[in-house]
Amino acid sequence: MARNEQLIRQHKLLQLLEFSRFGRTLEELRGDLVADLGLSALHGRTVRRDIEALQAAGFDIQTETLERGKVYKLGQNNNSVHEVGISATELIALSIGRELLFPLLGTQYWQGIETFWNKIQEAVPNGVFDHYARYRKSLHVFGSPRKSYEDQAGILKTINRSILEHRVVEIEYEPIGKSAAIRRIEPYGLAVYQSSIYVVAAAEEVEDPTERLRHWKLDRFRAAKALDEYFKPDPNIDLESHLGRSIGIFSGDDPTIVRIRLGERAAAWVREDPWHPEQTLEPQPDGSIILSVPASHPRELLPKVLSLASDAEVLEPASFRETIAESVKSMADRYR
Repeated sequence: MARNEQLIRQHKLLQLLEFSRFGRTLEELRGDLVADLGLSALHGRTVRRDIEALQAAGFDIQTETLERGKVYKLGQNNNSVHEVGISATELIALSIGRELLFPLLGTQYWQGIETFWNKIQEAVPNGVFDHYARYRKSLHVFGSPRKSYEDQAGILKTINRSILEHRVVEIEYEPIGKSAAIRRIEPYGLAVYQSSIYVVAAAEEVEDPTERLRHWKLDRFRAAKALDEYFKPDPNIDLESHLGRSIGIFSGDDPTIVRIRLGERAAAWVREDPWHPEQTLEPQPDGSIILSVPASHPRELLPKVLSLASDAEVLEPASFRETIAESVKSMADRYR
């Protein structure tokens, strides 16, 4: 049997033992492995050798004789992974989650992640960690480019302190294509979106409460100073609700429902990778599909619609359709 298959089988054994309160017999483990992994056959001796290999690697697998026979169960060995209160499956999940959090590289959050990860590595026996390292080679996490916020670490600390203390922050902010300007903001929280960190803060000079909350990209901060001035947080602001209203980072209090005609293939892709939890797909008599999705700015939709090429057409509202049309026309002129 290929070594990778053996590792997968042994990992599945650990899962079965973790979730078994009263232990499992060798025959029960064999049957579960056959069913869960879709094996055509598996000998009991192979299962026993896998258990012995895991024990040799440092896993605290104990035996107990009950009325139904000899059962295997995970013990509470204080010198193993249980010392830090984490199971075998949780350790693998943690290592995957760590890679998904690469956008936090260079921040105090990442320092905490690395410190905890190093403690985990020191707490488990070498054989156990080697097992995880080999198993992780079968799963790769990608799609989030590594970027570092090391240069903005001091700014981020200032923002964090100001969020907790409700302090007004004076920032030097440089949007793309514009000169840097001094602004005053009232920070409420942080958001991570597509490998970038955003500061969710109210623009102090904006009076309309429905327009005050903005998303400021941390990459564009040149300086930040917490002032000896304090603001009273708006009790009506719910960041979780605010950030979940639209499909991108331009979330607002009143997103627009955009209707897009999709071809059959495009609709299949959107079903597989939804744009928003509240999207709807309505089949039409002509075979097309109408996608309805909330959005706060045409720029959120532009890359998604263009990725579907001629298989997607924005129908309404008119402002979103015109923005997409202008972009398509400009691209056609460039490539003509």
